[in-house]
Amino acid sequence: MPAYRSPSRRLRRYRGALLAGALASTAALILTGTGTAVAAPPAPDEPVRSGHAWMGAGTRIEQGLAATGGVTPMDTSGVQGIDVSHWQGAINWGSVKAAGIDFAYMKATEGTTYKDSRFSANYTGSYNAGLIRGAYHFARPDISNGATQANYFASGGGGWSKDGKTLPGVLDIEHNPYGAMCYGLSTTQMRTWINDFYNTYKARTTRDAVIYTTASWWNTCTGSWTGMAAKSPLWVAHWGTSSPNIPSGFPTWTIWQYSATGRVAGVSGDVDRNKFNGSFARLQALANNTA
Repeated sequence: MPAYRSPSRRLRRYRGALLAGALASTAALILTGTGTAVAAPPAPDEPVRSGHAWMGAGTRIEQGLAATGGVTPMDTSGVQGIDVSHWQGAINWGSVKAAGIDFAYMKATEGTTYKDSRFSANYTGSYNAGLIRGAYHFARPDISNGATQANYFASGGGGWSKDGKTLPGVLDIEHNPYGAMCYGLSTTQMRTWINDFYNTYKARTTRDAVIYTTASWWNTCTGSWTGMAAKSPLWVAHWGTSSPNIPSGFPTWTIWQYSATGRVAGVSGDVDRNKFNGSFARLQALANNTA
């Protein structure tokens, strides 16, 4: 297990600001080592502005960050990936690839109207650098049905082509960073929402949408539903552990987000770190729909 890494500068700044009662903006700026100002995600206790959630925004509320201020990456072996959004600013994808990162997911859309401002640059840049990449949609079950959001995602970057470098799109569905944990839906309503998203996305792209979630959220908000286990690959988020908890019904994980405070060359500040459950050839098979 890697040695404990001290809290990042971003988290130290947030903690100090929170203690002082001075944190007033969700788009607080930090300075990178090169002196370039980039937008940082809101602190764990700070509300997220509508449309500006990122993968793990709700998971931070659910799991929190370690009391010491961070989570040490637990397993950097095997096929490694990251996920990003506009919060990371400009990314040097050549440096990311050189650092041993083989795949990346980037935020494309949220809800029915929001498109991430860095999506096109990230999607193209990662592809040109030789990474296998894909897009994710941050679900908002409180503002429309699943079919509407699947169509918005498929039209806004979540499409798929059999080029060996494009992964199936992701439904990022997790603890609501804007309000009620389950978005005000019953377990039956949530199951319907997810199924409608899945069916519509598959009709548009021919691919099974990957589901990003946590065991706690899934078991609570879908009532431990097993209905997606044979359909969607699972991307599970569970930080600071040597083995992630798996949502009910899923046999195993395909991708594991094991840290929310990782560091990778080419990316300013913290970035989510992920591991693929298999060889690089299996990752390519997932991209090509031959898995």
